[in-house]
Amino acid sequence: MRALVLVDIQNDFLPGGRLPVAGGDAILPVVNALVRRYPLVVATQDWHPPTHMSFASQHAGRAPFERIELDGIAQTLWPDHCVQGSDGAAFAAALDVGPVAAIFRKGMDPRVDSYSGFFDNGRRHRTGLGEWLRAMAVDEVHVAGLAAEVCVAYTARDAAGLGFRTAIVADATRALSDAEFSATAGALRTLGVTVAPAESLAG
Repeated sequence: MRALVLVDIQNDFLPGGRLPVAGGDAILPVVNALVRRYPLVVATQDWHPPTHMSFASQHAGRAPFERIELDGIAQTLWPDHCVQGSDGAAFAAALDVGPVAAIFRKGMDPRVDSYSGFFDNGRRHRTGLGEWLRAMAVDEVHVAGLAAEVCVAYTARDAAGLGFRTAIVADATRALSDAEFSATAGALRTLGVTVAPAESLAG
């Protein structure tokens, strides 16, 4: 069975949010059409405590988008975003969440970031998404959402690594940096991940 995984379609990643993806709101009509075409739809939700160590505000003298090492893991420092219970952490109001069967929250451990919908960046914790998809007899995963070269790409990489046939829905995601996503997409293709528009994926 195929599943559509919606990655972090939250207010803080949309224009006007704390960590906006340019044109992020443009994917909403595509996503809303897609959710009715899959037998199973799940969503991930970035859900950070206010003192998350991936926030630049937690490091004196550091600015957003600087890179540091955090507990042995390379870490980009971000603006505070998707803080638990905040409006920024809520799903986009225009997102059709009716067909979403389950929500998997990530990024809750204050000392490790979590880009993938399956594992944190240090692979210390599982979200339970992989096990849940297996229990639902899913063997193919299509990934959409924000941002393309970060959480979407990491989720697709881990889905492929867990043995799911995996694709990124190209017109249902947007990148912080198109150049970085282009490079990332090339690396993902070597892992067997397809990057293609919705019309060629959702039958």
